Amino acid sequence: MKSLDPVFERLGQNRLVAVLMIDEVDHAVPLARALLAGGVGAMELTLRTEAALPALERVAAEVPEMLVGAGTVLRADQVSSVVKAGAAFGVAPGTNETVLRAAREVGLPFAPGIATASEIETALEHDCRVLKVFPVGPLGGLPYLDILSSPYRHLGLRYIPLGGVDEGNFHDYAAVPEVLAVGGSWLAPPSQVAARDWDGIEARAAMAAEVVAGARSQR
Repeated sequence: MKSLDPVFERLGQNRLVAVLMIDEVDHAVPLARALLAGGVGAMELTLRTEAALPALERVAAEVPEMLVGAGTVLRADQVSSVVKAGAAFGVAPGTNETVLRAAREVGLPFAPGIATASEIETALEHDCRVLKVFPVGPLGGLPYLDILSSPYRHLGLRYIPLGGVDEGNFHDYAAVPEVLAVGGSWLAPPSQVAARDWDGIEARAAMAAEVVAGARSQR
């Protein structure tokens, strides 16, 4: 059984990842600091806005304690861009072999999105051992994740379930041994980010960190 990449080991120690779509670059650093103050040490900035790459660069340079990655990596050329900006890891909603090859060539730890056994096996061909299960809620939630992962359990794969994980159920996902980290946009809702409610986001992060710590002790 192979060990995880050190970046994903660190993500697993954090147990929480805030998934964020940044519209204003100036929001990035205070948002990262608020999350850190609350106990959330990892964030994924999705490449859905023009602000995403410069925001990622700012966080990587100014908040080095934050483990920051790039999400919604859909094309091979985006891989080199996020690495240049300082991304520690990459995430995608699906399993695109062209993107996986590009990530492997530059040594970017990458978590492709999977929803089927075939996609897991495609990811394994590219040596991806951390997988984003997306969208986990519509797929069937925890029962589906349990069934899907069972044939591969001996390989030590780890999962980041997203798309259906929220404030009401993240504790249940965090208690599953195969789950590396939980999170989503609910850790820093767009309305709070737009209002620059950094204290509110810190409080939300602290609540989540406390709950996840309790879930970890039950594992």
